[in-house]
Amino acid sequence: QVRLVESGGGSVQAGGSLRLSCTASTNTFSRYCMAWFRQAPGKEREGVAAIDSSDTPDYVGSVKDRFAISRDNAKKTLYLQMNSLKPEDTAMYYCAADVRGCRRDYLLNPHWTSYWGQGTQVTVAS
Repeated sequence: QVRLVESGGGSVQAGGSLRLSCTASTNTFSRYCMAWFRQAPGKEREGVAAIDSSDTPDYVGSVKDRFAISRDNAKKTLYLQMNSLKPEDTAMYYCAADVRGCRRDYLLNPHWTSYWGQGTQVTVAS
């Protein structure tokens, strides 16, 4: 069983920035497709960004040019730098790992996830 622990959430004003981190308990972290999903109250969980074992990122359109996903395999840590935050970015953000690698449309299929973190809350005030 792999444990994923997120940190870095909080409350900011619109236009502000936050950096989320997710640390994994596994030594095979570098092989996994890692991703961030988010879920707002009353809404379905949606993909935000993913990064494969070759450090190739993928983003959903609503966060492109504002968010940046990265990973440090030596630290077994995934990051999400969020800039120019908007009130509609308010959600619980979840770290996710897919041991089978980044498949096409992973961000549209959260049920493909092998392991989830417990989530970290991001609140953006207008």
